[in-house]
Amino acid sequence: MSTTKIQRALLSVSDKTGLADLGKALAARGVELVSTGGTARTLRDAGLEVRDVSDLTGFPEMMDGRVKTLHPKVHGGLLALRDNAEHRAAMAEHDIGAIDLVVVNLYPFEATVAKGADRAEIIENIDIGGPSMVRSAAKNHGAVTILTDPADYGALIAEIEALDGATSEAFRIRMAGKAYARTAAYDAAIANWFAFADAFTHPLGTEALAATPFVETMPLAFRREDTLRYGENPHQQAAIYVPQLIGAPGVPQAKQLQGKALSYNNLNDADAALELAAEFAGQDPAVVIVKHANPCGVAQGTSLLEAWEAALACDSVSAFGGIVAVNSELDGATAEAIAAIFTEVVIAPAVSAEAREVFARKKNLRLLECGALPDPRREGFAMKSIAGGMLIQGRDNGAVCGEDLRVVTQRSPSEQELKDCLFAWTVARHVKSNAIVYVKDGATAGIGAGQMNRRDSARIAAIKAREAAETYGWDEARTKGSAVASDAFFPFADGLLAAAEAGATAVIQPGGSIRDEKVIAAADEAGLAMVFTGMRHFRH
Repeated sequence: MSTTKIQRALLSVSDKTGLADLGKALAARGVELVSTGGTARTLRDAGLEVRDVSDLTGFPEMMDGRVKTLHPKVHGGLLALRDNAEHRAAMAEHDIGAIDLVVVNLYPFEATVAKGADRAEIIENIDIGGPSMVRSAAKNHGAVTILTDPADYGALIAEIEALDGATSEAFRIRMAGKAYARTAAYDAAIANWFAFADAFTHPLGTEALAATPFVETMPLAFRREDTLRYGENPHQQAAIYVPQLIGAPGVPQAKQLQGKALSYNNLNDADAALELAAEFAGQDPAVVIVKHANPCGVAQGTSLLEAWEAALACDSVSAFGGIVAVNSELDGATAEAIAAIFTEVVIAPAVSAEAREVFARKKNLRLLECGALPDPRREGFAMKSIAGGMLIQGRDNGAVCGEDLRVVTQRSPSEQELKDCLFAWTVARHVKSNAIVYVKDGATAGIGAGQMNRRDSARIAAIKAREAAETYGWDEARTKGSAVASDAFFPFADGLLAAAEAGATAVIQPGGSIRDEKVIAAADEAGLAMVFTGMRHFRH
């Protein structure tokens, strides 16, 4: 494996973290430091001798620094093949010196966009010379070392100390791959800003710019946050990635207060629980219990403890080994109740000292503090890979309120039935299709998820409600006098009649079936109140 001695280094960075220490380590090895602008000042302030790029090229920096490294004496020094006689001759003829190390991190484009800068400032933070040097150095990684991340400075220092001022081919290959990933992500950020921000805010207007949320080419760039022990199953490898710009805080941004490392399934289920808990942000205390990405119990109450008890009662069997999310600070009393059963993950906007003390006794339980809840109505995309491609759609951020509902039966729902209908509808949009959700007095009474027909979902939810009544010694299942939500229309009356048999008295569904009239007639005959939302929530 070949090594390449570093004799000349070109440094030009926006992020000055660790720069002085790196410069000192290189200078100690006799490396000539070439630099520009603020980077050169930082190195000189550290007592190091630095040669200006303008001295190397024979041209001054110009146009407010827009043109400084775009020069043959820079790129020739980077791209020349050291073992090619013609290249060496060209270098000698034009007085081009080899550059063995490039340290560049790019103008902070992403951070500039994130802070809400105006268009002119954003455009000025599109780096041109930096990516050009990065790509040139990375292409010629057989001889040139490229660093784009201050986190790698320590590895470079260790490398040159171990190899007497040289770098190994393996190290250069790794850094080259990382460099191209960085420029790809950088270009993706710029392209996405033009497509999804500037195109919709520019004075020319969306029509002139042919703006569309589904652009012809959609570059995606994500950074690996962590590698996971395995995926859904032990034979699958897995990792978690986060986007360049965080659109909304979520599980990856939550602070883990205790417990084992989060698994692939933990992260997936915790996301499902948090997204549903966020539906109740700023409302009465709410508890969500999720198992295999489906809610198995959801309730609101005057306290979190009351909500927990009602949510658990919906399906205490499925809650074992589940994920719990709440919409407000987790208190000690609720923590005690949750800790009484085996729970994999608990996530809350805040966790009280008393709750932390309770969960500290459960060493393996993962406790997450997420701060702000994600906005359930936020814009964005949902993506799913398929063989040969990728499906991309807008997030299901649609919602309805009481004013949006259309009563289609002879009987209108009572105030409590309407309230429970809307609660059931909120939960149903987070249940895998076909989804049926019974709710009574602000708590789920039964949830049927993921069945191939709607009737079976209604029956399964009713069975769970009957089992809960047996477990808790109730006189009747809580589906009696409940409201029931269906995530999509009832194509036949059988699913609705199954809900009526379970004791539901009110129904909320999208409507839109060619058999709506027959379903409405069946609801009238059963004495049900039914409202249409005009919006469905398939969740596959």
